[in-house]
Amino acid sequence: MCNEYSFKQPLDTLSEVLSGLSIDLHWEGGAPNLEPRDSIRPTDPAPILVGDPNGGAALKQLRWGFANPGRGGPVINFKSDGRRFPIGRCLIPTDGFYEFTGEKAPKSKWLFTAASGSPFFCIAGLVREDRFTMLTMPPGPDIAPYHDRQVVILPRKLWSAWLGPAADIAIPPPAPAGSLKVTQVR
Repeated sequence: MCNEYSFKQPLDTLSEVLSGLSIDLHWEGGAPNLEPRDSIRPTDPAPILVGDPNGGAALKQLRWGFANPGRGGPVINFKSDGRRFPIGRCLIPTDGFYEFTGEKAPKSKWLFTAASGSPFFCIAGLVREDRFTMLTMPPGPDIAPYHDRQVVILPRKLWSAWLGPAADIAIPPPAPAGSLKVTQVR
């Protein structure tokens, strides 16, 4: 399951893509410095987008993984199967995520990026207090050879609705074959 991803895009790129979708991007204080990161792992703070009550999206830095007291590590992935998420939705911008295969360390590491050449895409997530988690689903054709689950990648046409107040947003099916480019990292 996804336990590492990257986001190397500058704030300008994030703003431009969202603006092209008529989503205004806001943040508290001065413009944040989005340092390029090849590796974002559980419990790391990372940029996410939440719906802004005034419309648009608010950029926040939250920790990855819901607290899970007494039950081990943080909840970094949450099954979306058959569920609806009326509140607490967020978008997790990423330009790639990793999956690992093999029985022994070091496992093979695979990077999944947008085949379209888009600078980034968004994973559907949930926010609780000051933390976020990624939604997962059964794998699509690009991920099935590598893992039995995948993160929910939201098509751009659903970003605004996912961030909006609508209570009933359905999780879309996995993207068709060829939507993701896969590269072996090790």
